[in-house]
Amino acid sequence: MLTATDPRLDADLARCEGLLHTSVQCPGNPFLTAVADHLFMAGGKRLRPMLALLAARFGDPGRPDVIRAAAVVELLHVASLYHDDVMDQATLRRGVPSVNAGWGNRVAVLAGDYLVARAAELAVPLGHAAVMAQSEALRRLVQGQLNETVGAAGTDPEEHYLRVVADKTAALFVLAVRLGAHAAGVPDGRIEALAAYAEAVGIGFQLCDDVLDITAPSDRSGKPAGADVRAGLRTLPVLRALRGGRGSRRLRWALAAGAVGEGIAGRRTMTLLRRSPGLADARAEVARYAANAQAALQALPESAARQALDEFSAAMVRRAQA
Repeated sequence: MLTATDPRLDADLARCEGLLHTSVQCPGNPFLTAVADHLFMAGGKRLRPMLALLAARFGDPGRPDVIRAAAVVELLHVASLYHDDVMDQATLRRGVPSVNAGWGNRVAVLAGDYLVARAAELAVPLGHAAVMAQSEALRRLVQGQLNETVGAAGTDPEEHYLRVVADKTAALFVLAVRLGAHAAGVPDGRIEALAAYAEAVGIGFQLCDDVLDITAPSDRSGKPAGADVRAGLRTLPVLRALRGGRGSRRLRWALAAGAVGEGIAGRRTMTLLRRSPGLADARAEVARYAANAQAALQALPESAARQALDEFSAAMVRRAQA
C-alpha cells in the first residue's frame, strides 16, 4: 500500500530495519533475543516507520534521530501485536506462528513488555516531547484494549468500536508522524496537520482490515480468513450488517449460535457477511476516513512526501474495494 518514493527513503528504511534487529538483542539471553526478534524476522509492511520517515520530510530528514524515531514506533507496534495475540488467542501472525502459539502466553506477554522497555530506552535521546508522545500512545493502546475487552456496556456499539479502533490503531499512526516530524525539526503547525492525517488514516486502515477479514484469503491478510469474526469480534462491517436489511436476522442467529468456525455453518456465515449491506457500508467508511486524511494534508506544502501520504489514503480505499 505504501512504498518508498526514492532511493534515500529505501536506504533509511534499511537503516531502521538494522536498528530494530539490534535493539531487540539481549546479550547473554539468546532465548529472549529469539522471541523478541520473531515477528521482526517474519517481515511486515513497516508502515509506521515509513510514516515517520515521510513526516520527517517536512523538516530535515537527515537528522540522526529520525531513524531512531522510526524504530521506536515499530518496536511499540510489534509489542502490541504480541499482547493482542495473547488476548485474541491468535495462532498466526504475518504468515508465521504467533509467539503465544509457539512459546505460550506468559512468554509472549513478557516479550511484548521487553519490546516496550526497549522502545522507551531508544526514545530517551529524542527528548521530552517525544517521550510524552510515546506515553500518550501507550495510554491509548491500553485504554483501547481494555475497552475492547470490557465491551460496549450499554453504549452505542458502533461508537464504542470506533473509539477502540482509534486507540488501538490510529494512536500508533499518530505517534509515528509525531516522532518522525519532531526528530526532523518540523514546525508545530505542520506536526498537528500530520497528526490529524494520521488519526484519520489510522482508523480507515483498521476498517479496511475489517473488510479484508471478511473478503480476503489468508495469503493477503497474513492471518486466517475470518479470524476476527470467529474470535467473536463485532467489527464495523458486522455491526452494520446486523442493523437490518438483507440477511440480518439469519446472520444474528448464526452469530448467536456460534456458527463461525471452519465448517459448513461457518462458511455460510461468512457468505452472509459478504452479501450483506454492512460490507458496502464499511467500504464507504474507509473512503470517508481517507477523504478526511487527504483534507488534513492540504495544510502541508506540496511535495513528494505529501504525494506519498495522499497515495497511501487512496490505495487504502482501493484495497478495501478489491
